[in-house]
Amino acid sequence: MTDGLVLIPTYNEKENAELIIRKVFSLPQPFDVLIIDDGSPDGTADIVRGLMQEFPNQLFLEERAGKLGLGTAYIHGFHWALDRGYEYVFEMDADFSHNPDDLIRLYDACAHQSYDLAIGSRYIQGVNVVNWPMDRVLMSYFASAYVRIVTGMPIRDATAGFKCYTARVLRTILQNRIRFVGYAFQIEMKWLAYKYGFRIKEVPIIFTDRTRGASKMSKGIVQEAFFGVLQMKIDSWFRRFERRSPAATDTAIPALPAPEAH
Repeated sequence: MTDGLVLIPTYNEKENAELIIRKVFSLPQPFDVLIIDDGSPDGTADIVRGLMQEFPNQLFLEERAGKLGLGTAYIHGFHWALDRGYEYVFEMDADFSHNPDDLIRLYDACAHQSYDLAIGSRYIQGVNVVNWPMDRVLMSYFASAYVRIVTGMPIRDATAGFKCYTARVLRTILQNRIRFVGYAFQIEMKWLAYKYGFRIKEVPIIFTDRTRGASKMSKGIVQEAFFGVLQMKIDSWFRRFERRSPAATDTAIPALPAPEAH
């Protein structure tokens, strides 16, 4: 067991699953990998099970019944990681839009530079996106600008999904009920880390759109994010964000919340 666990949610990723797993395990920095598969009908989980024989005690699989949403997949993985004592927990896509080589840089920011949350940022140094149509780039870029305006959160890539959390951040954030399951989930997690006063660093990356498999983006996911940001900001006016003591947070993580429809 290493101190870092890479969470990779999958749904119909048979073209990418083996490639991404082997790439992570080829890195000079050792990481464990947890695949969270939402009942992929294309046999993604079967591919992972086969690889588990080759990578015992490094590769793990959690299978869920049906497509329950990205946010609940990650929350499931966060609880799994904390229960097993991992210190650094990563979010990463299965489709190589996130370069696994950058896991090392995210790890370094948290493990060696004392940051609590490291974000693989497409926009901290200009616009670093490859193979996206211009309308998608503009939507993503201005979505982050919209989040900054509404929330005041000084993060250039508010919707980024490539991150490293320390365990202490997750223990604190998971005291809350995470409301959103789609695009807004990524914003909500950063918002809570920011409101609790954790140290956040944006690490510049180059984001490359998938070349295999199909995108999971939908209009409903975007609408959830747009209205969710307003809801998060308004809700924050009526609550206080106080970190509990380490002893309290170690034992106060609530059960996995049910997904909420938006």
